[in-house]
Amino acid sequence: MALTPKPKPKDLARLADPNSSIGYLSRITFRSFSRAMERRSLPFGVSGGQWRFLRQLWVEDGLTQRELSRRVGMREPTTVTAVNSLVRSGFVERVPSLKDRRKIHIHLTERAKALQAELLPCVAEVNALATQGVDPADLNVFIRVLNQINANLADEADEPLVYGDESP
Repeated sequence: MALTPKPKPKDLARLADPNSSIGYLSRITFRSFSRAMERRSLPFGVSGGQWRFLRQLWVEDGLTQRELSRRVGMREPTTVTAVNSLVRSGFVERVPSLKDRRKIHIHLTERAKALQAELLPCVAEVNALATQGVDPADLNVFIRVLNQINANLADEADEPLVYGDESP
């Protein structure tokens, strides 16, 4: 991991302000999106925690639990809990790998596949609400910048977390 120079004293006040923090603002935005989406998904029996996993499985069904964890950005124990909930709700099935008995693949049920057509319009609605008044060109830049930030932090994500640390 490359070391970055320590901030100059004049930058510390800006860094202390949560409204200038990319991590803080991203977290608040994520929570706002999650609440807005959950209000729309709960009538279909899908919690916010389940939503993230279903969305990834709609992109690629049959992922292993480990790969699903990685794609959703959750630790494996959290994924196990979420998958247990998805199984109880009738949205997924665990299928042992035919090639490696240690691996479990997560497959969508027909019920969960049918939900995609119901829930994706909700995503469009939340995105439209969130981006009201935002110039499309600015939105394209924003998406590109977020993807770059995520790429920059990808290696960091593989390092063990130190509890008590907060997002910058």
